[in-house]
Amino acid sequence: MRVLGVVRDLGLPDCWVAAGFVRNCVWDHLHGRAVSPLQGDIDVIWFEPTACDAARDAGLETALRDRDGTLAWSVKNQARMHGRNGDAPYRSATDAMRHWPETATAVGVRLDARGGIEVAAPFGLDDLFDLVVRPTQRFIAEKHTIYLERVLSKQWEQTWPSLQIQNSGSEHIFS
Repeated sequence: MRVLGVVRDLGLPDCWVAAGFVRNCVWDHLHGRAVSPLQGDIDVIWFEPTACDAARDAGLETALRDRDGTLAWSVKNQARMHGRNGDAPYRSATDAMRHWPETATAVGVRLDARGGIEVAAPFGLDDLFDLVVRPTQRFIAEKHTIYLERVLSKQWEQTWPSLQIQNSGSEHIFS
């Protein structure tokens, strides 16, 4: 909740804490574990087509470090990320999540003005809560090698042994 509050206070449009930070918290809870140590950074995504300068994101990371220097922050305006990913321009932060490798990772959360939690999950939450790692559409075919490399390098099944990691839409790699 502290992370969500710090990010909300930035006042960025269409802004979410997303990806591994959210996914790992859910997987820890479902495995009955204490919260895992932060593996990597906290992904903060936002969307504003008129502010696509990478230097702006770097400045926002600095602002977050100034508020909480104990955490690693990664801020990316999704309005500019389509080029790096070889995709058509994204229409929103949630649309950008549709182009991420796994359905269970394509989840963002944020605090609203009254402290309520909002969730963005373009593929729904079933895979996340059912402990299924499944590639999104482009990662089943044309970007499949990237998906397989991620699965192997992340070694999620060692930390969360109940995961069902799928090679394609339904074929299991590990379970």
